[in-house]
Amino acid sequence: MTAPPPLPKWADLFVLPVINLLVAFFICGLIILALGENPISALVVMVKGAFVYPGSLGYTLYYTTNFIFTALAVAIAFHAMMFNIGGEGQAALGGLGGGLVCLWLAPSLPAGIVLPLAILGAAAFGAAWGVVPGYLQARRGSHIVITTIMFNFIAASLMVWLLGGPLLQQGQQSPQTEAFEPAGQMPKMHDLLGGLGIETTSSPLNLSFVLALLVLVGFWVLIWRTRLGYEIRTVGHNPDAAHYAGINVPRTIIVAMAIAGGLAGLMSINELQGVQHRVILDFTAGYGFTGIAVALMGRNHPIGIFLASLLFGALYQGGSELDFEFQSITRDMVLLIQGMIILFSGALAYMFNPPLARFIARVAAKRLEARHV
Repeated sequence: MTAPPPLPKWADLFVLPVINLLVAFFICGLIILALGENPISALVVMVKGAFVYPGSLGYTLYYTTNFIFTALAVAIAFHAMMFNIGGEGQAALGGLGGGLVCLWLAPSLPAGIVLPLAILGAAAFGAAWGVVPGYLQARRGSHIVITTIMFNFIAASLMVWLLGGPLLQQGQQSPQTEAFEPAGQMPKMHDLLGGLGIETTSSPLNLSFVLALLVLVGFWVLIWRTRLGYEIRTVGHNPDAAHYAGINVPRTIIVAMAIAGGLAGLMSINELQGVQHRVILDFTAGYGFTGIAVALMGRNHPIGIFLASLLFGALYQGGSELDFEFQSITRDMVLLIQGMIILFSGALAYMFNPPLARFIARVAAKRLEARHV
């Protein structure tokens, strides 16, 4: 049996993910039908719940922001051919860094100084948590998957100790810090738009969404328009060739993991400075792990990551409406839909690659024959 022809890049980036998504939705539709509900009605409710109902778009973009940061943390490591599973721990430590800045400086400095420093603090703490697994991979040969998973548990234990002890709010039993002063709170988008005369429904969406869009652009520039990005991609394609070309492979791996940790750490700005206004336990809520599926579905490209993040943001927000509108469709069913998408976008991402490649090759051959007739 001959091997299928290579899949064109446009098909790999756009057509194949759409096919995987449609198959996942089709299977979930069959399950909803078996529960006695109309899958088309469920889809309409989900779309309205994510984009149409008052305030729904703000919630969707709020979730999208989290996924952008955690997916980029996975993507940049993947360009160096590393699988960064440590987004949860890196985001948690980023929250600690940004939170400490707000707790210490917000009472005495204006927001124009505190918030940029909080962003830098979150990125720095997240980067520091990503550097160590990168160093162990580059200098000691430790497997990056194992070390990043271990660091997730270490970060969780560290946050439990800090929020249950040294940083615990006085007179409070819940593991959380004191509330940030207004100078340490990220402005809400509905407040900013209201100041411009544009009335919108209140939602958690805040200025971190704009930061996420800027980071997407910066990611593209870094990976495809800088020397460091070229070195990261070269190391990912062939470390031996990169070494013979004069690239410091260990240094590149460490730097890539530092940037990955910093990107994951920025997720905390959306959650803590944007919504919670204090450091709380488990604010990462699995976003770091879901970011892996988002990066895979987005093919580690900023445009694809934005679209995949928007999809998962819509699933998070629209799924809550499904749970509210249908008695037989519970939150577990929403998790099943998310799991199906992750399954077909991750583990089975290339299941339809051979038939799609053959189909495209046949269409191209017929067009070529028609031109010669």
